[in-house]
Amino acid sequence: MPAKVGFVKVISISSSSVFNIGDVYNVAPQATAKTFAGGGSFNTGDGIRIRLNRSSTYVYDKDINDQNVVN
Repeated sequence: MPAKVGFVKVISISSSSVFNIGDVYNVAPQATAKTFAGGGSFNTGDGIRIRLNRSSTYVYDKDINDQNVVN
């Protein structure tokens, strides 16, 4: 059954984003990224308190390839 979509307003979309309206069979990204960050790096909000006595981020990845983009 087809989807019925009303008005859509897109303010911003980055170059590696996927924007879909309605029915979709397959969504395939054309870019990948790997991010390394220490404990408490991506917390957001008001009044957050983080206590990290000893924190380590290991970035060694022995298999190297995680998300290969092919065509």
